[in-house]
Amino acid sequence: MTKAEIVNAIALRTGVGKPEVSATIEALMDEIRNSLAVNKENVYLRGFGSFIVKHRAQKTARNISKNTTLVIEAHDLPAFKPCKSFIEKMGK
Repeated sequence: MTKAEIVNAIALRTGVGKPEVSATIEALMDEIRNSLAVNKENVYLRGFGSFIVKHRAQKTARNISKNTTLVIEAHDLPAFKPCKSFIEKMGK
């Protein structure tokens, strides 16, 4: 499902215009992005799941073809963890 399909579905279900729904979805995604990337804060949506920041420590890797060692710097990655009820619903 694409963002446009989500906008269409929400507009049909709620009766709100597509431009307003699209602006709302964009604002939601911007807030989640800013919270994770800029503020390094997790986002918890009850009944849906959590968008979390996972920290990866610095590590040493090997390039086998050139027989060299690389250092991969510590970095943060976004991740999504669905809530328990969401996981159970997917299992059905």
